[in-house]
Amino acid sequence: MRIGLTVILILIANLMLFAQTSRDNSKTGSHGIDRGATYKVKTSRSGKKQIKHSIRKDFDRKIEEYEERMEQNAKRNKQLAKKMKKPQYSDPTYFGQKKKKKKRPPGKKKFCKECEMYH
Repeated sequence: MRIGLTVILILIANLMLFAQTSRDNSKTGSHGIDRGATYKVKTSRSGKKQIKHSIRKDFDRKIEEYEERMEQNAKRNKQLAKKMKKPQYSDPTYFGQKKKKKKRPPGKKKFCKECEMYH
């Protein structure tokens, strides 16, 4: 009885083992995606040429888009740096205002709503 039961369990284990290893993963990566695969897509049934799409082409396109974004960011940062050189932003006497504050005598000072100070 025990021998028959052990033989049946061994057969079931072997069948399960072969069922899991029947897929060929030699060309694919760890996640089952073949990075260099080309896929054919038919355009129509009239017999026109088939277009080949590659994952590499999509990857190259994404790299180009990334480089374009980096160039745009560099350009924007350069413009901001140029803007920050203006005295409104770099000179501390402006104190966050567009126009330079007037220096009035102590008796004639006015309250500034923008910076909430008398000057």
